[in-house]
Amino acid sequence: MNLPPENHSEKLERAIHQALRALPPRRAPRSLETRVFAELEHRAALSWWRQSFAHWPLPARAMVLLAAVALVKLTLTVAVWVMAGFDSAAFVAAFSTPVSWAQGGISMVRGIADFSAILCRNIPPLWLYGTVAFVAAMYAALFGLGAAAYRTLYVSR
Repeated sequence: MNLPPENHSEKLERAIHQALRALPPRRAPRSLETRVFAELEHRAALSWWRQSFAHWPLPARAMVLLAAVALVKLTLTVAVWVMAGFDSAAFVAAFSTPVSWAQGGISMVRGIADFSAILCRNIPPLWLYGTVAFVAAMYAALFGLGAAAYRTLYVSR
């Protein structure tokens, strides 16, 4: 089987690639490096409430989310009350369905939690330890297979 001759663009591409790889890595200017490190230190020194929301402690994030949900609920409640002409009977009728739905949801979650608790109490500890060991072994095998596939496919090139 005859292979087609290489065209000139592939040779040029390979030559440019080799030439660029041979160049030493460029160093950032000293002033930039100092400014970046100073900014990193400044951001690390900020209080938690002055950092982004993702860096806040979990209880603080939960409280902000609960406050936002409560504010939305209060806004909707006031809007319905105003549209009902401040009539308490219409107000109760508008919010009786969502409240009963929420109570049904809460009772369903409690039932699932109780069932899960009973189920967990009745599983022998040896089975739980075995499951944890099996999951750890499968994770290690997945990691090892991924590393082997990476070495086989990409490192040899």
